[in-house]
Amino acid sequence: MATLAVAALSARSLVEAAVSAGHEALALDLFGDIDTCRAARRWWRIGDPAALRIEAGPFCDALRQAAANGASGWIAGSGFEAEPALLDAGAKLLPLLGNPAAAWQQVADPQRFFGCLSRHGVPHPAWSRQRPADAEHWLFKPVGRCGGWGVQPAMALSTPAAAGYFQRCTPGRPVSATFVADGRSAIVLGFNQQRVQAAPGRPYGFAGIVGPVPLAAPAAAEMRRALALLVAEFGLVGLGSLDALLDGEALAVLELNPRPPASHSLYEPQAFAAHLAACQRGVLPPAPAAAPGVQGQAIVYARHRLQVDAALAALLAERPDSHDLPLPGTAVAAGDPLCSLWAQGPDAGTVQARLDAATEQLWSSLDHRICLPDTALERHPP
Repeated sequence: MATLAVAALSARSLVEAAVSAGHEALALDLFGDIDTCRAARRWWRIGDPAALRIEAGPFCDALRQAAANGASGWIAGSGFEAEPALLDAGAKLLPLLGNPAAAWQQVADPQRFFGCLSRHGVPHPAWSRQRPADAEHWLFKPVGRCGGWGVQPAMALSTPAAAGYFQRCTPGRPVSATFVADGRSAIVLGFNQQRVQAAPGRPYGFAGIVGPVPLAAPAAAEMRRALALLVAEFGLVGLGSLDALLDGEALAVLELNPRPPASHSLYEPQAFAAHLAACQRGVLPPAPAAAPGVQGQAIVYARHRLQVDAALAALLAERPDSHDLPLPGTAVAAGDPLCSLWAQGPDAGTVQARLDAATEQLWSSLDHRICLPDTALERHPP
C-alpha cells in the first residue's frame, strides 16, 4: 500500500479511487467536502473556493506537508489547466504521477493540437485565434478552464477575449473516450455520453457523465485513431479523456484532457490502478471486457441561492446516491453545484432517466429552503 497525495479543485473522486485501489490518500483541494475528508487521512485547502483557483503558496505548502506525512507521489486532477507552472513546482517537491506541465500546455495549444489532427485527416471543428467575421456561428473557448466553464458564444463577447481561441459551432452530441496511455499508445477503457446544462453565463457547463456506451464502429475507430495519434505526438501517460461531438456517425474531435477525468469514476477501481501502472512502470492494461451495465453521475446545480445548514447536510449525506457533500455553513449560489448524484442501469437511457428523476426528487425536498442574499459566499464546482 502506498500513500498518495491527490491535488485538484475537488479531489473527492480520485481520493476515493485511491482508497478503493488499496492505497492511503491525502487530499489537497478547495472545498474539503464531507466525503473527501472521510476518505482521506489528511486534507489541506489549496485555494479560495470563491476564486475557483489553485494558489501557489497554499498548494506548495500542502504538498510539503503531504511529503512529510509519507506521500510517495502526487496526482494532479482538475484545476492545473490554469496553473501549469504549479505542476513543475509540485514535481520538485514530490514525484508527479502523470503528465508534466509541457504536455498540458502543448495539448491546450490549438495550433499544436488541431495541427496534429489536420495532418492526419482527423475531423475537427474549424478554429481561429481571431474573432471571425461571421461570429454568430462561433464559440470562444478560454485557455485554462475545465468543465465547459468560460465557453461562450462569440457574439456574446463585448470586450476583447482573454487568452483562448474561437471554434466554429458544430452539430452533434458530446461524447468522450476515457483512456490510459503509456507515452506511446493507449487503451480505451470506455466511451461515454456527457451531460451538459446551461446556466446564466455558462451555456455549456459540464453536468455529468454516463458510460460506458456503445459507439457505431466508424466513430469508435476514428476516436481510437485520433487518440493514438495524439498520445504519440505529445507523449501522454496515465488517465485522460478525449472529447468529441457525434452527429450520426460523423465525429468531430474537440479537445483532450491530459489528466484523470471525471469519467474515471465509471471504470474504478481498474482505472486508478491502470493510471499508476502506466505512470510508474509504463504498463498498459489489457483491453477491457464488455461492461455488464452502465453507470453515471449528475452534478446538481442550485436553482436558487441556499444555505447548507446541519439539516440539509444531513439530508444529502443520508442519500446513498449523493457525493461531493458540502459542509454545514456553506452558501451555494444559484447556478453553482450543490452536490453530485450517482445512478446505475442496464443502458444509458435508463441511467440518464434515473439521474434526471433523482435530481428532481432532491429538489422537491429542497424547494422550501430559504434563498440567500446576493452577498453570500459562493460555492463553485467540483
